[in-house]
Amino acid sequence: MCYNHGILNVCERGAFMQTLTDARLLIVDDQHDLLALLSKSLREAGYRHIATADSAASARQAFLREHPDFIVLDINLPDGDGFSLLSEFRRHSDVPALFLSARDADSDRLFGLGLGADDYLTKPFLMQELLLRIQLILRRAYRAELARGGMQAFALGECHVNLGDATITRGNAQAALTATEHALLTKLFENRGHIVTYDALCEAVWGEGYYGYENSLGVHIRHLREKLEEDPSHPRFLLTVRGIGYKLVGEVCR
Repeated sequence: MCYNHGILNVCERGAFMQTLTDARLLIVDDQHDLLALLSKSLREAGYRHIATADSAASARQAFLREHPDFIVLDINLPDGDGFSLLSEFRRHSDVPALFLSARDADSDRLFGLGLGADDYLTKPFLMQELLLRIQLILRRAYRAELARGGMQAFALGECHVNLGDATITRGNAQAALTATEHALLTKLFENRGHIVTYDALCEAVWGEGYYGYENSLGVHIRHLREKLEEDPSHPRFLLTVRGIGYKLVGEVCR
């Protein structure tokens, strides 16, 4: 079933998506330099279908034309505001959306999330953080279709990890992975059984400009172990290789 104006719902859009980079993205912002930067960064991350709009009017046209799978939306636009625009879109579609705005008041953030936005990120921001948030939201919104396309899920002992869902389940307890934890675990899983250096992990999470975040890595690893390990103080699966990095070990069952 389609919504009015031919706009597809999440399940119908997801039927066309085999990988995250198949997603059709719509970026709405009145700063042309930022639009260019976002488009460039998203293409470098592998996304191939990117539409941009610098006003509410052009965003409406692009929305009807492109049937986007994800929207990045500024609040302050020359001919309207992102809040009203998302409310319009929500009357026809449940497309995932993220507000990217210089307005950092808690009231704005809560109002945007209350309208149905999946996330709210304030400017200035780290590009890698934005990319990770987009990745996680896409995976959660289209997890069924992506799972059919081969998204990774595996078990370590009694712990079941679903990278597509960004969850870790042990018995009846389930924990959600943060964007940073998800990026770390994905990198470790891709190199399971092998050492991943501190530098490689930092770059996987924070990009080439990760300098200054090295001290944060240990904190995120500790939080990840609390979700992954039965005894985080004596890990079985996520091991430290002192002075070099970390590695994911143990029998990985799909």
